[in-house]
Amino acid sequence: MARHPNPLTFYLFTSDKKNENGWLSKVSFGNGCINNTVQHLANPCLPFGGVGQSGIGAYRGESSFKVFSTERAIMKTPTWFDPSIKYPPYRNKLKWLKKIL
Repeated sequence: MARHPNPLTFYLFTSDKKNENGWLSKVSFGNGCINNTVQHLANPCLPFGGVGQSGIGAYRGESSFKVFSTERAIMKTPTWFDPSIKYPPYRNKLKWLKKIL
């Protein structure tokens, strides 16, 4: 484990829940299967990718879109609503702003 940290995939065969939880909490990996192999690749809805040396991020489907996109927030205010209270100086406006917000 220490010799090959962060595997791209992780396969574990066990029926012991404590053993399963122990391994899953100790090993950082991209994708994995418990009591199976490679089946996670067959599901196009699951992201595929690694962590650390095995690759950063995930791709396929919506995950690809998220990895190769940059989210941004835009707040748009209509031009017809432009009260002077939102502009400085705020000297006499602060109490009104607190009531509104």
